[in-house]
Amino acid sequence: MKTVLFILVFSLSLFTVSAQHTHFQSSQYEYPEIPEVREKLEQWRDQKFGIIIHWGIYAVPGIIESWSICSEDWIGRDSTTTYEKYKRWYFDLAKEFNPVKFDPDQWAGAASDAGMKYLVFTTKHHDGFCMFDTRETDYSIAKGPFQNHPKADVANYVFDAFRKKGLMIGAYFSKPDWHSQYYWWDKYATADRNNNYDIRKNPWRWDQFKKYTFNQVDELMRNYGSIDILWLDGGWVRPLSTVTDEVRSWGARIPEWDQDIDLPRIVANARTLQPGLLVVDRTVHGKYENYQTPEQRIPETQLDDPWESCITLGHAWGWVPNQQYKSTTQIIHSLVEVVAKGGSLLLGVGPTAEGEFPAEVNQYLKEIGQWTSRNGKAIYQTRNTKHYHDGSTWFTQSKDAKKLYAIHCINEGERLPTQIEWSGNEPAKGSKVILLHTGKEVKWNTKAGKTTLFIPKSLPGSLPALAFEISKEL
Repeated sequence: MKTVLFILVFSLSLFTVSAQHTHFQSSQYEYPEIPEVREKLEQWRDQKFGIIIHWGIYAVPGIIESWSICSEDWIGRDSTTTYEKYKRWYFDLAKEFNPVKFDPDQWAGAASDAGMKYLVFTTKHHDGFCMFDTRETDYSIAKGPFQNHPKADVANYVFDAFRKKGLMIGAYFSKPDWHSQYYWWDKYATADRNNNYDIRKNPWRWDQFKKYTFNQVDELMRNYGSIDILWLDGGWVRPLSTVTDEVRSWGARIPEWDQDIDLPRIVANARTLQPGLLVVDRTVHGKYENYQTPEQRIPETQLDDPWESCITLGHAWGWVPNQQYKSTTQIIHSLVEVVAKGGSLLLGVGPTAEGEFPAEVNQYLKEIGQWTSRNGKAIYQTRNTKHYHDGSTWFTQSKDAKKLYAIHCINEGERLPTQIEWSGNEPAKGSKVILLHTGKEVKWNTKAGKTTLFIPKSLPGSLPALAFEISKEL
């Protein structure tokens, strides 16, 4: 089994598409009709920076989340171990998952200090293991070795800790459930990510899965305090009528039958319990995809519809050993670019099997916070501008359009520039230009359509970006 783990860590951790299926931004967006949902959506658009936490039994061996039990040809496993034996081993990891160092208050504090404003937490990934106390299955953190811990109902304590820090709360929930006999039935082999039986010939079994899914979402909405976002993953679980050429281009097998879980009923009930709830039915365009979620990428151009880029801090969504972390500068530059293009950045981290953020994660979050704490006015509660970048300088504006923000990204290893220049977004004559890092005015001029800012020499020698506030009205 050690050989199995080595091969899985080596091969599967190279794929950062594993927690959610990579897809590209689509223009097929429907703005919510319900006033409370519109209001919540605008509140979410103010936040700009969030954290997504993938945590489950996959943290025990430190392997990719869920996907190693999916029988698709891109999955690598030790050829000396049978698929069924491997799957049993994986599901039995629940018997070893005992995160005695679980400290949600530390997580929430680190995220808040980094400048994060909303949380998405995995209540259940595709493997079906629940990080909340559910009556629908015993395959749960609250039923295994951790059951006698005072914080055994993990999701409850995570949500509460982040809520106390003022973050909006999102519940990640996988629509497919590979542990459920109503989705992957042991009567048949599990050929791929889809349910493994013909729903048309077994309507009772699929109806049981629909009830199972409805009941679990109901529990999350009913028993876990105020929830702002229901973040649904597993976009292949959808009515057949919604399968587009975009979906077919993913390369996954499309079954000949609907995988309709009656989402209108699920959402109607959820919004009765959580008025104004945002629903993110990822990759299923329409009324239940309240914002779109390009994964591990930033769209090439500015987008006006609500969206977020979900990007990992390391190279994997959950915890794996020897993570290849992005630098603080890379993350800040991504945040700046995403916000200037009209989106939000959802940064992915994974706690260890013991329940801790790795020391490196805490350090990166601290460093990110050192920048956001000084420069947040250029990020939070902003909206995009028509002319949103020129070279390494990106632009945002206040919601009332009275303030323009210019954020100049500095490459790693480069010295601070003595001056910054851009074309377009020319400040009005007499405008004040404030360097947010110091809160002080800087000198500037405009000649022949080019604006030049003069940078004071007293700044630290290395900063990832410089942000400026420009008064658009005198």
